[in-house]
Amino acid sequence: MKILKDIKNDLMNRKEFHVEIDSDKTPSFAEAAKLVAEHFKASEDNVMVENVKGSFGMKKFIIKASIYESKEAKEDAFKRLTKPKKEKVAAA
Repeated sequence: MKILKDIKNDLMNRKEFHVEIDSDKTPSFAEAAKLVAEHFKASEDNVMVENVKGSFGMKKFIIKASIYESKEAKEDAFKRLTKPKKEKVAAA
């Protein structure tokens, strides 16, 4: 695993990483979270994977992930980043 970018984001209480891994197949988000957590010795509950990218025919993948200071900070950030679903109003 090669670290391409390592940024400390104090505002969101997280560390942001771009890492490159070698794999025969594209890792799922769960597999990517597990790999990042193992490498940085963090809890899997505190890891949020944003993106997994690869190029056709290549065995290298770039994972964009964040490690939050706590599970509560991760859940709070997830609430802020996702839009609430609009309820459908029945036409009367």
